[in-house]
Order: sequence, then C-alpha cells, then structure tokens
Amino acid sequence: MTEHARYNLTVREMPAEERPRERLRDLGAGSLSNGDLLAILLRTGTARENVMLQAARLLSQWGGLRGLATVNFAELRAQYGMGEAKACQVLAALELGRRLAVALGTEERVQVSSPEQVAALVQTEMGLLAQESLRVVLLNTKNFVVAIREVYRGNVNSSQVRVSEVFREAVRDNCPSVIVIHNHPSGDATPSPDDIAVTRDLVAAGDLLDIELLDHLVIGGGRFVSMKQQRLGFR
Repeated sequence: MTEHARYNLTVREMPAEERPRERLRDLGAGSLSNGDLLAILLRTGTARENVMLQAARLLSQWGGLRGLATVNFAELRAQYGMGEAKACQVLAALELGRRLAVALGTEERVQVSSPEQVAALVQTEMGLLAQESLRVVLLNTKNFVVAIREVYRGNVNSSQVRVSEVFREAVRDNCPSVIVIHNHPSGDATPSPDDIAVTRDLVAAGDLLDIELLDHLVIGGGRFVSMKQQRLGFR
C-alpha cells in the first residue's frame, strides 16, 4: 500500500498487515517508522485526518522527532486534534526516551577523562530542553560515572542555586568528585556572569566538603564550553 493510500484510510480500513499496532506486534517496534510509532501513541485521528496523517503532520511541523521533543504541553495541546490525553501521552513517551538515554549512558559506568567525554553523555538530550537544567555527574575515585542527577530545572543563577543541593547526592553516595553541567536554551554556550559566580561558590563549597568540582560545562547550540579549561570560576 502506498503512503498516500495509508493517509486516506482510517486505520480500521487498512489491511491488518499495514496497521501500526499489528505491525509492531508481528515485526517488532524497530520495524516501524517514527510516524507509525507516534500514531500508536495518538491512537485515533480526527474527522479531517486519520491518525497516520496526524502523526505525519506533527512530525513535519517540528522537523521530525528531534524537534517534537522540544515542544511543551501548551504548544502540543494547541494543535488540531490534540486533546489533553493525547498531548500527555506523547510528552510522557518522549520523557521516557530521554530518561532511558540517560540511564543507558550511566549504567555502563563510563570512565571519563575529558570534557568531551562528559558532554557526550548528555549533550544530545540537554540540547533539546526548552528550560535550563543543572545536572551533577557523580564520579568515583577512578572517575567512573556513578550517576547523573538533575538538581535544578528553570533559571540557573547564583541567587537560586543552593550549593547544598548540588553536593547532596555526592555526600550521600560518598563520591569524591563531581562535574556540573547546565544548558543554555538560547543556543549560546558562552558562560554568563551568573555561571561564573555559581562555579566560584561551588568550588569553595567543594573545598569545605572535600568533594572536588572537576569542571562546569555549559551546553548550547550543539557545542559546549568547559569553564575549567577557560579558567572561569576556577582558581
């Protein structure tokens, strides 16, 4: 069946072997396109378009799955045919995908020795976020990643970031060193004066707690800046 035909039939009218859910059941999820998988999440179409067309339209509107992952609830809910339940289902699935990417990156206990290796663990996911997120990479004595924890979501500045929150997990897990990462949704990875102030405070607190802040990375626009390399906030 052609793609055009699939978009002009209801799912019930399609041959069983062409329906997304049946194909997933029989062939596995890996055999489905992004549009097919999104159609399964949406479940039903509208009077104007079947669910396959609706899924294709949403992906096209935001330039594919990567773009769709940047959409918030209000933006998705405002689309034709997107009720609250559908919007929640799609956003929940995208968030599970993000969390799985983080889990896969940390379960293997990657050993890091450079800012590039650290950035690679989170850059793709954090680069999609519409809000600032500050995360702490917990490291053991041999610089293996123990975990990556999100500490703040929203504005990351010196007046709001509490150093006790940043180091809490490291103290609990007895980690001797940490790396802090946060993103700039604007796409400009240049550290701000607030970023430098936060880093300076974290270095000082780490000295008191005997937990070394190895680096503070700023991610934005597909690149990152190592504040340690730039000597911003570090002595």
